Amino acid sequence: MIVTQITGITKGRYRIYIEEKPAFVLYRGEVRRLGIKEGEAVSEESLRQIQEEILPARAKRRAMNLLQTRDYTEGGLREKLRGGDYPENCIEEALAYVKSYGYVDDRRYAKDFISYHLDRKSRTRIEQDLMRKGIGKDTIRAIFEELEEEGTRQDEEAMIRSLLEKKKYDPKTAARQDKQRMYAFLYRRGFHTEAINRALLLDIT
Repeated sequence: MIVTQITGITKGRYRIYIEEKPAFVLYRGEVRRLGIKEGEAVSEESLRQIQEEILPARAKRRAMNLLQTRDYTEGGLREKLRGGDYPENCIEEALAYVKSYGYVDDRRYAKDFISYHLDRKSRTRIEQDLMRKGIGKDTIRAIFEELEEEGTRQDEEAMIRSLLEKKKYDPKTAARQDKQRMYAFLYRRGFHTEAINRALLLDIT
């Protein structure tokens, strides 16, 4: 297999192309040590080292380093590793590694996220945020139900009233046009229409 191109990405990091296709990213020392040169064939032993030793080990280290700074969902960590140009098989191996130690747990992540944001964001907004992070809707719904069984319930109407107080908005004296604007603002934030109507004292009969 012929190395057709070596392109610098950042100082000391290079993308290696084999047969005109991007194959992997290596550091300068690795390129030199493995004898990888443009226009020359890369040995099977070098390919084996890269694919089975160098890149999988690096992906695991990268995953661990990322998790030292903050929690990630499986999907979020996968995207971060993809951004580092790791091959898919190395990414999956790294994910399996950190999951085996319990460092990545989507259900735990989702429960912590919901508990923290329960009195800050609407349920709809929380669901949207978690789904963007790769958490399935069934998992999210199950955790909300679990929290309710534990006695933790979300009061959207109270949350809206708190928002109105911060904005010094009085629904008793607000003009109809102001109520319409406030309704649109709250709806965009994901609050349910029934809670908005009650908090804004809107006539829904």
